Amino acid sequence: MGCSKNRVDSEHLMRVLQERGYELVPEGVDPSDGWIDETVINTCGFIQDAKEESIEAILEAVEAKKEGRVGKVSVFGCLSQRYKDELPPEIPEVDEWHGVLTFDTLRRVLTTPSHYAYLKIAEGCDRSCSYCAIPLIRGPHVSVPVEDLVEEARGLAAQGVKELIVIAQDTTYYGLDRYGKRCLARLMEQLSKIDGIEWIRLHYSYPTGFPEDVLRLMADNPKICPYIDIPLQHSADRVLSMMRRGIDGRQTRELVAKMRAMVPGVVLRTTLIVGHPGEGEAEFEDLLDFVRESHFERLGAFQYSEEEGTYGALHYKDEIPAEVKQDRYDRLMELQSGISLAYNRSRIGTRTRVLVDRVEEDVTPGSTGGLILVARSQTESPEVDGEILIKGGATVGQFLDVNIVGADEYDLLAEMPGQAGQDESTGK
Repeated sequence: MGCSKNRVDSEHLMRVLQERGYELVPEGVDPSDGWIDETVINTCGFIQDAKEESIEAILEAVEAKKEGRVGKVSVFGCLSQRYKDELPPEIPEVDEWHGVLTFDTLRRVLTTPSHYAYLKIAEGCDRSCSYCAIPLIRGPHVSVPVEDLVEEARGLAAQGVKELIVIAQDTTYYGLDRYGKRCLARLMEQLSKIDGIEWIRLHYSYPTGFPEDVLRLMADNPKICPYIDIPLQHSADRVLSMMRRGIDGRQTRELVAKMRAMVPGVVLRTTLIVGHPGEGEAEFEDLLDFVRESHFERLGAFQYSEEEGTYGALHYKDEIPAEVKQDRYDRLMELQSGISLAYNRSRIGTRTRVLVDRVEEDVTPGSTGGLILVARSQTESPEVDGEILIKGGATVGQFLDVNIVGADEYDLLAEMPGQAGQDESTGK
């Protein structure tokens, strides 16, 4: 359940289970004899929706146990770590409760397509954002040694991985605890030297103290995708201060401008929170202005959810009505919808290199059926961004050069050079 960081933990756990003699059965697929010895759930406990989803998964597994389809139910992860005292009495049918997962092994079972993988470079977080329970659950920031990460990445490359997606609770903090300085650029440069690794993508960066050497490397190294996932959360001084983000609105705007200046063509993905304590209509209008000015290519948003134990829950009142939060969320996403559409349309007529993720039935409007390639360029991250849909034949994990011929708010349509009577030299 939950984020890509949890996915990596699950992949390590799956390897451990294999080494102990278990046969792994994909979720939703019954083995031939109709019996599962154990269901293992790695939960998320970040926000209310994620907690509810995890609880539903646990209850479904418990029901399967009652019906005799499952022998044992074990629960791991953030939810069971956060509520280790409350959950066992509430759901006694669960056989084992464990907290967050930590593994020394570098080996794992990939659950992504074989050509890309997430590389988790640290655990925990030293930040004290008002709304976030991650430090309470995962503890302080602990960087994985550079040499261990390079070894893991080499192993992934040997399995056919071509794209690494660098993740942590805060990737830009990497190295401060272990080496006394930020070492994200050094790590990414080492990863780029590994044979077989063609793309390296940065997720979950933090704005305060963002290392400029990462931007210089991104501008100069063709293997480093010009793509930054950087949750900024807000733009108004009052809200950022109450969020305890360590940065104000002017500095936030300057950082966005610096990224665009230092990395031409960079694609920025951010997340924002609406309805945080301290957000009046003026602060929300500031946020809308910020989004208009910044032209984020990718943007997601959350409505503030008070989480017990956090600074916000202890020191603020969640006074903004739910209907106001929903209205602000809708207004923000409507604004972003137009920005995303304009960005995608601006790419029509360009040629780009893509990596094929999968092949599926063509259900695009006006299609006559057949198969379609689902791919991404350096400016789309898997699972969270739109995709590039291409008619033609290719294999999963293959790189292609394609011409962008159509766009909507989320996805792009592309053709391989020479299709539909295109001019080979211009793609038009």
